[in-house]
Amino acid sequence: MAETRIGIIGGSGLYKMDALKNIEEVQVQTPFGSPSDALIVGTLEGTRVAFLARHGRNHTLLPSELPFRANIYAMKQLGVEYLISASAVGSLKKEVKPLDLVVPDQFIDRTKNRVSTFFGEGIVAHIAFGDPICKNLAGVVADAIASLNLPDVTLHRSGTYVCMEGPAFSTKAESNLYRSWGATVIGMTNLPEAKLAREAEIAYATLALATDYDCWHPDHDNVTVDMVIANLQRNAVNAQKVIQETVRRLSENPPPSDAHSALKYAILTNLEKAPAVTKEKLGLLLKKYM
Repeated sequence: MAETRIGIIGGSGLYKMDALKNIEEVQVQTPFGSPSDALIVGTLEGTRVAFLARHGRNHTLLPSELPFRANIYAMKQLGVEYLISASAVGSLKKEVKPLDLVVPDQFIDRTKNRVSTFFGEGIVAHIAFGDPICKNLAGVVADAIASLNLPDVTLHRSGTYVCMEGPAFSTKAESNLYRSWGATVIGMTNLPEAKLAREAEIAYATLALATDYDCWHPDHDNVTVDMVIANLQRNAVNAQKVIQETVRRLSENPPPSDAHSALKYAILTNLEKAPAVTKEKLGLLLKKYM
């Protein structure tokens, strides 16, 4: 299979990439089980990319059920070095309108039931995560958005993404608490992905697509499921345009990323004395450090 350096994870509403050519479905098995769905490998803007529907192509997986480790490890197995994650989010700020696009640079973790590390079982690693998004990759995504002049869309080049457990949405008290913290958007999936991508030494950036104002907004009670679905569909069209342009720019000029050497000083365990079975399980991540 041709080299696949760019990966795409599609969230709610984005279950396929229409512009992908010469596609093949790849069933990947990992030490952490099967990914959410088959990975779709194809050509986009002349570049081989791997696409994964985060919740499955028929949206059958709750956020808490997602096989995060398998999803990221599968991308690593295909050779992915840059990972773009498209996600539907609720807005926590008046200035971030439905249909706006946010490229967050920070996260707040409000999850409770997620495994967000590959390590353990005899090997300890602590990645640096002060800047959880690859700023260079995020810059490429933001520049791609800016170049497209999408109608009814405002670009926000930074922001804080609150990652909640779900599947229920926030209470008004929670929503107002997050607003008091200065958070920008809220979703249910991206933080475990970002942590695991960093451990896998993959550059990661989020493309957050606002579907609605969270329940803090006085007009929220007037939001209907039909309106949200319509926004999801419009967001999916915009996301595909942004991803296509991002892939074109990445293939022409892939930026350096600190993420690509994230484990260099992160592993505390003497690997010579670590359990063989764990070293084998994590071989893809550890091979350049053994």
